[in-house]
Amino acid sequence: MGMKKLFQIILLLFVCWSCDDDPVETVFFDLDTQNGVFIACEGNFMYGNSSLSFYNTETGKVINQLFYARNNAPLGDVTQSLAFQNNTLFIVVNNSGKIYAVDSETAAFKGVITGLTSPRYIHFLSNEKAYVSDIYANHISIINPQTFELTGRIDLGNHTSEQIVQIDNRVFVSSWSFDEYILVIDAEADELINKIKVPFQPKELQVDDNDKIWVLSQGSTEGFSDEKIHPALSRIDPVTLTIEQTFRFEDGELPAGLEMNSTKDTLFFINRGVYKMPVTSRHLPDSAFIEPKRLFYSLAVNPKSNEIYVSDAVDYTQNALLYRYSKEGKLLDSFRVGINPSDFMFQ
Repeated sequence: MGMKKLFQIILLLFVCWSCDDDPVETVFFDLDTQNGVFIACEGNFMYGNSSLSFYNTETGKVINQLFYARNNAPLGDVTQSLAFQNNTLFIVVNNSGKIYAVDSETAAFKGVITGLTSPRYIHFLSNEKAYVSDIYANHISIINPQTFELTGRIDLGNHTSEQIVQIDNRVFVSSWSFDEYILVIDAEADELINKIKVPFQPKELQVDDNDKIWVLSQGSTEGFSDEKIHPALSRIDPVTLTIEQTFRFEDGELPAGLEMNSTKDTLFFINRGVYKMPVTSRHLPDSAFIEPKRLFYSLAVNPKSNEIYVSDAVDYTQNALLYRYSKEGKLLDSFRVGINPSDFMFQ
């Protein structure tokens, strides 16, 4: 047995042993990614143990460590998000400063985008143009998703960038880390043209069926800012660039994972349990739609079936559990994936 092969076996055994007493299954070939969901798993910061999983919704089969299995290489440090365009899956690896492109049917490597500081999310504007947000850079990178090249940047002044949504020719970007603005970008000129002040640390964005923008702000605890600021959910009018309504959470609450159903008339978010809220509601929901199971960490809604996926991070170092619920909130399945699932991309 060659030294390279022996090293690969030792590395795979180490990864499985160090993650969990009951390691996740790793499947190397015979992929079927036509019906299901890709799952980005962050791993642990500075450990380089992030991974990619795929769950087939028809067969219930789970494929873990998919990128490594197909490409014989580790994915990197902190897989943040996934994006899809033209049969290519883009995998944003935050702390490695890279974006990998793989074939969405085989997971085979197609290319890599480098030269990024700390990338977070991709937003496609055309086949040849996409924006990449960055938590530690004061600019948005412009890339060509066909050639995997950096083609420009948008200066953000003193702001950084997180999640991105688009309405007509304007792109709205949350400036999350210790900031309080939604940035407005002209998608034709590729320049910052305005900003909207919102509750402290706006992170997650969704657009509803009335083209209103919903912003989930984390707020701040004392010690990280001059005063304690409660988290908030806000609704923005993208035409007037004003806040129409703000819902404040109670002291000690930590909402996260803002999602929208397929008809874009209902919001979902984690606040220990999973909460469901019509966009026409005048107040935050009083009770959980799905009661908490251990440590809910991330959330997704299947745009085809409206089924709800929510992860249990366990203790942040073990392989996570992922729960699949019907749109009525009935548990349908549960399965193991990698460490700290962060994002989902449905096929």
